[in-house]
Amino acid sequence: MQIDLKGRTAVVTGGSKGIGLAVATRFAASGADVAIVARGREALGEAEKAIGAGARGRVVTAQGDVANPADVQRAYDAAMQAFGRIDIVVNNAGTSRTAAFEAVTDEMWREDFDQKLFAAIRLTRLVWPQMKERRWGRIINVLNIGAKAPRPASAPTSVTRAAGMALTKVLANEGAPHNVLVNAMLVGLIEADQHVQRAARMGIALENYKRDRGNEIPLGRMGKPEEFANLACFLVSDAGSYITGTAINVDGGRSPVV
Repeated sequence: MQIDLKGRTAVVTGGSKGIGLAVATRFAASGADVAIVARGREALGEAEKAIGAGARGRVVTAQGDVANPADVQRAYDAAMQAFGRIDIVVNNAGTSRTAAFEAVTDEMWREDFDQKLFAAIRLTRLVWPQMKERRWGRIINVLNIGAKAPRPASAPTSVTRAAGMALTKVLANEGAPHNVLVNAMLVGLIEADQHVQRAARMGIALENYKRDRGNEIPLGRMGKPEEFANLACFLVSDAGSYITGTAINVDGGRSPVV
């Protein structure tokens, strides 16, 4: 299916690597103007060049930590200055942080909620009025399959992601009368920088790590960021105009629940 996002504007947090980079690349290649937000300036510069190579729309960057309310505001202001409006938001920032319950400190809980849940709340709150006014908006909250089926020793991430799923449904119900559609996409095992780092920490060759993790998945392999981005592009397009309030597993069948 050919998706055309020409004339749309998007903000993608965590947009310099992995899933966020793939989503921003797909949006820009489909014609959207895209603002990517991330903490690292160097990574943002590299991502801007990579996305721009195949972009049909404009690409801008905003450096900041979305766990910081002031940085969220600054990223929003930068996108508004560049584009004049925001049609699409992908709340993607945050890496997996897990430990046994007794080992999770108050500081770990606070950091995880700020980076994942409150970042999505704050950015969505900024874009919400204009989306309602124009009667067109798309928001995707990137969560993980632990939001539906948390495993032992998966806090704080599984808890913050479950809260993100509840937020998704609240926003979908409030946005529906205004044609503001809100969905969640739940990650299983998708190839990303955090897996490269994890393999290195474990002293395992990346290909062996990917093979071993792929054995946990019915499809027999880890997913690719581009596969995730394809669904995101559909959901934010006019082709996905009757889909809201859903939490879709993108996991090769790994989740024990639908």
